Amino acid sequence: MTIRTILVDDEKLAIQGLMLRLEKFPDVEVIDTCSNGREAIRKIKTEKPDLVFLDIQMPGFDGFSVVKGVMEIEPPLIVFVTAYQEHAVRAFEANAVNYLMKPVDEDKLADTLERVRTRIAEKRSAEEAEKLKTVLAEVAPDAIEAMPEEGETAGRYEKLINIKDKGQIFRVDVDSIERIEAAGDYMVIYTADNSLILRETMKDLERRLDPRVFQRVHRSWIVNLNQVRQVKPHTNGECFLILESGADVKVSRSYRDVVARFVH
Repeated sequence: MTIRTILVDDEKLAIQGLMLRLEKFPDVEVIDTCSNGREAIRKIKTEKPDLVFLDIQMPGFDGFSVVKGVMEIEPPLIVFVTAYQEHAVRAFEANAVNYLMKPVDEDKLADTLERVRTRIAEKRSAEEAEKLKTVLAEVAPDAIEAMPEEGETAGRYEKLINIKDKGQIFRVDVDSIERIEAAGDYMVIYTADNSLILRETMKDLERRLDPRVFQRVHRSWIVNLNQVRQVKPHTNGECFLILESGADVKVSRSYRDVVARFVH
């Protein structure tokens, strides 16, 4: 993953210093630099970077004005760079990933970039899940029939499921469930680090789970779409969903062709 980045500062030495520090991070690509706020707004709109390091104190349009100026588009992640501690609160109010004090500390820069990577991964994961839901809706409308609108009836679905297994009762956070496998009147519930047996039918369990998140992709499988990281064509023409844990789930033949197109 390359993080396309723009640096904005009216001091050339500040830009040069930050560029030198960023050279240590091979996934950061500085695609442009700007010396004032107006130029920054123009470049952000045309270049659509993933990340902007944005000086706050600049003549004319300051850093906060730049953020306001790009709100009409989907804004990039912002890291404010400032010589003044008092700007910290406003920086976080502007939903910045972080703010860095000048001169930029290398350890704090590394921590900030780790936050950036997490934000980008979360955003891309959510986008992929939405695309996958669209694909599934096209080829299997029965799988999403009566799907509620966002927020409409979300409260009726389970947040925790109690599972009695191996003589113990496990309280499983539904969001932690990666996939569910049908085995007759039993369900095998898989999380990232455990598998548990639940005595219940697939149909009954489906009623308890939010269909915007949990979708049947095979006669024997339900998948948490938020856990899907890749749709992978197989050599024999089948497709598999690759999940966060690295596990793969076969997509049944009725889904195969459309999901394969989704990959491209």
